[in-house]
Amino acid sequence: MTSILAPSYLEELVFRDLGLTDYSDTFNAMKSFTIERKPGEKDECWLLEHSPVYTLGQAGLKEHIIDPHAIPVVESDRGGQVTYHGPGQLVAYLLLDIRRRNTGVRQLVDIIEQSIIEVLAGFSICASTRKGAPGVYVDDDKIAALGLRIKNGCSYHGLSLNVDMDLEPFSYINPCGYPGLGVTQIRRFVTDYPNDLMAETSARLSKVLSDNLL
Repeated sequence: MTSILAPSYLEELVFRDLGLTDYSDTFNAMKSFTIERKPGEKDECWLLEHSPVYTLGQAGLKEHIIDPHAIPVVESDRGGQVTYHGPGQLVAYLLLDIRRRNTGVRQLVDIIEQSIIEVLAGFSICASTRKGAPGVYVDDDKIAALGLRIKNGCSYHGLSLNVDMDLEPFSYINPCGYPGLGVTQIRRFVTDYPNDLMAETSARLSKVLSDNLL
């Protein structure tokens, strides 16, 4: 974990681009980072994609997994129900000392959701939040999910934003615990983008998170 994507954005927030990673390995790494971090240690944001996996939140109900179709199911300690991660989905894990930042959990959730909305607006996608249903939506379809865990005044886990991925595995679950919930992605609205859409989305999200977490 040595590839620093954008350390110049904010001195106290180091961005690391981890590429394609195994969920369990990354989960254990961020949990260890949080437990072992020392006072004054810089906050980090890990940007990555996961190999195909379903993750079940701490209070998640297994009945929301209709048929995993041989995709691994991993129990996690984040909030929320079940979701899918796979290549083409941008994941950002926010390893923040929220006590030092004097930021509450609700405020952090608002910052994450607003940051996603700003990134999508940059692609001319109009998105919004829903009361009582964390995440970001385009019309009636979910485009980004979030789940956090707070330990010793520090956060880990974070957000997942669908960029350019196979959405079919979402149909094998009740996404985030909502039967029939539709999902969508940036590629649906940005069909002729000439560059690497994932890299561009990652760069834009890094900049917006940096600005909004100042």
